[in-house]
Amino acid sequence: MRQLMSGNEAIARGAYEAGVTVAAGYPGTPSTEILENIVQYTSIKAQWSPNEKVALEVGAGASIGGARALVTMKHVGVNVAADPLFTVAYTGVNGGLLLISADDPGMHSSQNEQDNRYYGKFAKVPVVEPSDSQEAKDFIGIALQISEDFDTPVIFRTTTRVNHSQSLVGLKEPRTPVLKPYVKNPQKYVMVPAYARLRHVVVEDRLVKLARYAETSPLNRIEWGGKKIGVITGGICYQYVKEALPEASVLKLGMSFPLPEGLIREFARGVDNLFVVEELEPFLEEQVRALGLKVHGKDIFTRIGEYTPNLIAQKILLTIGAQEKAEYLASPANSGEPVPVRPPVMCPGCPHRGVFYTLKQLKAVVAGDIGCYTLGSLAPLEAMDTTICMGASIGTALGMEKANPEFKGRTVSVIGDSTFMHSGITGLVDLVYNQGQGTVLILDNSITAMTGHQHNPATGKTLSEQPSYQVDLVKLVQACGISRVQVVDPFELKQVKAVLQEEMAAPEPSVVILRRPCALIVKATGESVETNQENCTGCFQCIKLGCPAISKGEKTVMINSALCTGCGLCLQVCKFSALVKVGGKGE
Repeated sequence: MRQLMSGNEAIARGAYEAGVTVAAGYPGTPSTEILENIVQYTSIKAQWSPNEKVALEVGAGASIGGARALVTMKHVGVNVAADPLFTVAYTGVNGGLLLISADDPGMHSSQNEQDNRYYGKFAKVPVVEPSDSQEAKDFIGIALQISEDFDTPVIFRTTTRVNHSQSLVGLKEPRTPVLKPYVKNPQKYVMVPAYARLRHVVVEDRLVKLARYAETSPLNRIEWGGKKIGVITGGICYQYVKEALPEASVLKLGMSFPLPEGLIREFARGVDNLFVVEELEPFLEEQVRALGLKVHGKDIFTRIGEYTPNLIAQKILLTIGAQEKAEYLASPANSGEPVPVRPPVMCPGCPHRGVFYTLKQLKAVVAGDIGCYTLGSLAPLEAMDTTICMGASIGTALGMEKANPEFKGRTVSVIGDSTFMHSGITGLVDLVYNQGQGTVLILDNSITAMTGHQHNPATGKTLSEQPSYQVDLVKLVQACGISRVQVVDPFELKQVKAVLQEEMAAPEPSVVILRRPCALIVKATGESVETNQENCTGCFQCIKLGCPAISKGEKTVMINSALCTGCGLCLQVCKFSALVKVGGKGE
């Protein structure tokens, strides 16, 4: 049986077929849909964890307990999970353990463009890379077998195009999950220095064995074609190369660490011109050059962004002197029309909009965080000063305050409910413990919104929609030492402004919880807004809200009733009663 699947759907199916028992992760594009599909296979215990570190620790525990386990996250999530990763590389596994790192070349939804293949080399664990949905499914089982055979966690590295592209996948019957016996073994699993020194020897020996395995692994193969061009590649770039240069010889590496040195040398001997095609960093190229081989890589290709078949063909053809063909590919007729840019905006009715409108009015210095609210940095709101990583807002604001006392009373931190659960709690404790004065705004929209509405410990539901304990944010921040806590409806602009002024002026740290569900959860209020043309003066103050439902007409504002949710923010901003609620909209 064959089925059209995205890479993420195929990974989930691969986990099911390979007998995975436990799957954990934290949502992050492009990895999110993996767990959302895994949860449909009821034989797998799937969960969202508060952050990636906890998820990997759950996976490690499941592995030590004898089960096959899989942990999902986007590339920056591996930074959070790096602490357990490097030590689990020493302890090894019992049941197979995969860490799925979904990298994001081109930064479609990320704050950086890091190449997580280097984590494999750094932690001394194998890295497996599929190039399409079929491999995404099949390689899960192979990677789990590698994990168990070599007593190691395995990094299963994907990229956005593999995660989200669809192709036909052949399905198999699932393997019955097998629980391996747990044997108490402190020398293997308790990483005190004396035992860790012994395990380091095991890790180095394991790398040698993995390198030997790479020479004959089904993950790596040579596809002989013409002798003139030979390309070493893997992942999605393999598909680009096959499309761009169908007659070239290709060494496809499904296991990008450790590399099969003998296979690479054999391939290099069989071609006239050797190229490495890989997005982002010269991970493969550096290792090929270390073998003493002459190869083209980042001398002709960029380290930035995604590649295309046209780009690959043009660069390689130019290098081998096929000038005429390269110029043909570079011509406007073959480069494609540029796609119009559509800047991201907060949704109509977003509860964050009024908060940033007010912060701009107050001329606040705003340390931001990862989530929908990063859009508060864009015009016309332009009310955010920094965004670094998950949970960074509180510590960043404290650092600014410590650096310059003039920031006191002006600086606020903005963080979402899910992000606060992920890594904001420790920042708040730091703010209290080190006697900061900042105001923390928790934008509680009752969901993990930007990644597509996943539950978190503050929503009271699990990944499988089962009711669970709902963390009380008020009690939690009070337990962290905050005595000044206020809960505000972000659609009440006067109250929001008054509370923010009060708390920013307070001589101690404070928390304001701005609570209103995501506009995509509560999609309409029952009313919409229209313009009273006679009253509209054309001041366009309401445009400064940045609502997609409001646009400039020739002399007055226009309201798109199909987009308007009736949130009422524009009515509060208008001083001339030019905007009025009308009619009734269905839910």
